[in-house]
Amino acid sequence: MIYSLAPMEGITGYVFRRVHAECFGALDRYYTPFLPPPRVGSTFGGKNFKEIDPANNEGLNVVPQLLTKNADEFVWAAQLLAEMGYTEVNLNLGCPSGTVVAKGRGSGLLRDPDALEAFLRDICERSPLPVSVKTRLGLEDDGEYARILAVYCRLPLAELIVHPRVQKDRYQGSPRWEPYGATLAAAPFPVAYNGDVFDTADRDGLLAAFPATRHVMLGRGLLANPALARMMAGGPPATREELERFHDALFHAYEEVVGGNAVFRMKEWWFYAKCAFADPLAVHRAVRKVRRAGEYEDAVRTIFSGMELAEEARFHG
Repeated sequence: MIYSLAPMEGITGYVFRRVHAECFGALDRYYTPFLPPPRVGSTFGGKNFKEIDPANNEGLNVVPQLLTKNADEFVWAAQLLAEMGYTEVNLNLGCPSGTVVAKGRGSGLLRDPDALEAFLRDICERSPLPVSVKTRLGLEDDGEYARILAVYCRLPLAELIVHPRVQKDRYQGSPRWEPYGATLAAAPFPVAYNGDVFDTADRDGLLAAFPATRHVMLGRGLLANPALARMMAGGPPATREELERFHDALFHAYEEVVGGNAVFRMKEWWFYAKCAFADPLAVHRAVRKVRRAGEYEDAVRTIFSGMELAEEARFHG
C-alpha cells in the first residue's frame, strides 16, 4: 500500500514535509501544494522555488503539482522540474476555490470534457515528465463524471487520484465511493483514493469495499494525527512526548523560514492538531488569541502539560 500526503495550500509545504518525515518517518510520496507555472522562458521564483528546491526535499519522494490551464506553461514548467531531477508532475483538477474555478483552472477545467481532453492530450504528448492528475467528479453533480472518466481513460496518465466529491461540495458531505469504484474498474492506469480517511477504520472500510485500492492519499487525517500512516503500517499511535517534539520542531522550523509569522502558521496547524486532544475546544481557546511567540509558547506548554490526549486522534472539523 502506498501512503502519500495531500497537497494542502499553506499547510503541507516543504517545512511540514521535512519535519514530519524526521519525527514520524517518511511517507511513500508527497505532493506539493499547487504551484502556478512560470511564464515560458522564466523560472520558478520566490516561495514557489523554495517549495521545489531539491535541497528542501532531500530524501523525500516529492511530486510537484501544477495549477494551470495553459498547456505551454505546463510543459515549460515540467521541463524545469525534469532538470531539477523530478520524475513526475501532477495536474490539479480538484481545487474547488471559487476564484480558481472562475478562471477555468482546478476543477473549473472539468466544465468542458472536450476541452479537457484536448488540453490533457497536448500536455501528455509534450511533457518531458509523466503526467498524473488529481481530480474531482465534476462541478455540480457526480453524474458529470462518466464523461470525464472516459476522457481520462483515453489518455496515457501516470496515475489518477480521485477525490470523489464535486466542486460545489467543497469538503462537506460524504465522498461518493461508487465513482471511485467505477474508476478502479475502468482505468488502464494506476488509481489512488483521496477523501476523508481519518483513521485506520476508515482505511479498512475503504479496502473492504475496494480491495484493489493500492494508494491512499492522506490529508486532514494526518494533520490531526501525524502518526496515522505509521499506524496504518501496524505501528503505534503518537505519544504525548512525540507530539510535543513534533510541534516544537515544526514551530522552530517555521521561525527560521517566516520569522514572526510562525505563530500564525502554527495556528493553522492547530485547527487540525487540536483533534489529538480530548477537549479540542479548550485547545482552540488556548491558542486562538495569542499573537507573539512568547505568548504562544506559554499557551502550548499549558496544552501539552495539562490537557489529556483523545482516546483516538481523529479529524472531526
